[in-house]
Amino acid sequence: MSKTVITLKLWQNIFPALISHERNVHAFRQITEKNEPKRVQLDYDYLFDPKNTENIERLTQRRKGVGNIRKILNIKEKLSKLQNNAEEYIKIETELENEALLIPNQASPHLMNYGEEPCILEEVNPKPVYNYKPKELHELAKKLDVLRTDNLGNLTGHRSYFFKNGLAEMEQALINYTVSYLLTQGFSLISVPDLLYSDIIEACGMATRGKRNQSQTISKGVGGCCQLIRTEYVNLKIYSNEKTFEIVDLGSQLSIVGASFGGKKIKDDHQSGRYQVHGFTKVEMFGVTDAERHSESHNLYIQLTQIQKHLFSRLGLHFQILDMPHHELGAPAYTKTDMEAWMPGRAMFGEISSASNCTDYQSRRLNITYKDENGNIRFAHTVNGTACAIPRTIMAICETHQQEDGTIAIPEALHQYMAGRKVIEPPNCKNTMSWIKHKIYPGKIL
Repeated sequence: MSKTVITLKLWQNIFPALISHERNVHAFRQITEKNEPKRVQLDYDYLFDPKNTENIERLTQRRKGVGNIRKILNIKEKLSKLQNNAEEYIKIETELENEALLIPNQASPHLMNYGEEPCILEEVNPKPVYNYKPKELHELAKKLDVLRTDNLGNLTGHRSYFFKNGLAEMEQALINYTVSYLLTQGFSLISVPDLLYSDIIEACGMATRGKRNQSQTISKGVGGCCQLIRTEYVNLKIYSNEKTFEIVDLGSQLSIVGASFGGKKIKDDHQSGRYQVHGFTKVEMFGVTDAERHSESHNLYIQLTQIQKHLFSRLGLHFQILDMPHHELGAPAYTKTDMEAWMPGRAMFGEISSASNCTDYQSRRLNITYKDENGNIRFAHTVNGTACAIPRTIMAICETHQQEDGTIAIPEALHQYMAGRKVIEPPNCKNTMSWIKHKIYPGKIL
């Protein structure tokens, strides 16, 4: 985080000598709370408890995290030995918070039974069988004139694409199909910006620097780095930033249609511009719950996975539902489910969606709270899931529903959103263009 605010609770935990008298507490509050925004409130009770140290260390290692609980405890010990040196305390306390922010969320205990591989919870719909060798999307698209991925080096670089004709129609149909169903399930649709400051993205537990970063920097300004994010649900989380809900208002969900930037790498991605792309359209789901019975967020998490299952099964896809192991959780998730569709042309499964229960990990960083029935302020839980990642879903649909003559049968669930169209066929008159590569020089294009 770019700024650190010392909390009274933290001072009282590890610097009791200075905050021992009531008048000092009053003065401290006046100094630290005046004109200051609410800041992150990490679970230091959990981090400082020696009974948790080995488990935190084990979880961090299994999740391939960069946090170091031993270093955090050493900094805490250093703080406790300071004698009335507020300036030095602020410096070291900043270091403490920066290190504590790197510790990942706790994980569901059942994941300790897993190794490196996910657990297959369920397979949905039978795997398609063909009496011919199924083609990949790029092979189908060439005949149907529905996709362009070549000669984009001077425009957008590799891992980009243009949908046209039938696939452009299918893209809009998938958005409408998904959003229409979410609205029947009580979701509210929201439109958000694509750009966020890096410190906000990091508050959601996502890296913005280094090899494992999950954003793309656009510009640097007074407010920090302005970045494009990999998943739009982050925007839904910051929509609730610094917000305190009444408990009766919790349970409502938000959905969003937006662009995501920077695709997740998969093995054998030999056809660029189709699966792993720089930017693509997603429909995301997000919800905030209370934590009175410790099951509310899990129930919503299950609800989101059932919505995903319903949407994909109606598209006639063969897919598997996976319970993901520690190293696939990322920093924020307590538990995470992926759905992978069978891609017949590629003869492999590919991820098309995921859902995560992040418990209070992100709400502590974004200060998303609620008032319980007794009027006490508590941290909410956040849950998110992808309802539809458009290009990956299109790939799965086209490869699954391809026909021997090279046409693509459109799933019945999409017919009403494609003006009754049932098949993607070659156009009557195909556009033919010759692409000319330009040499780019500083200041001009020749």
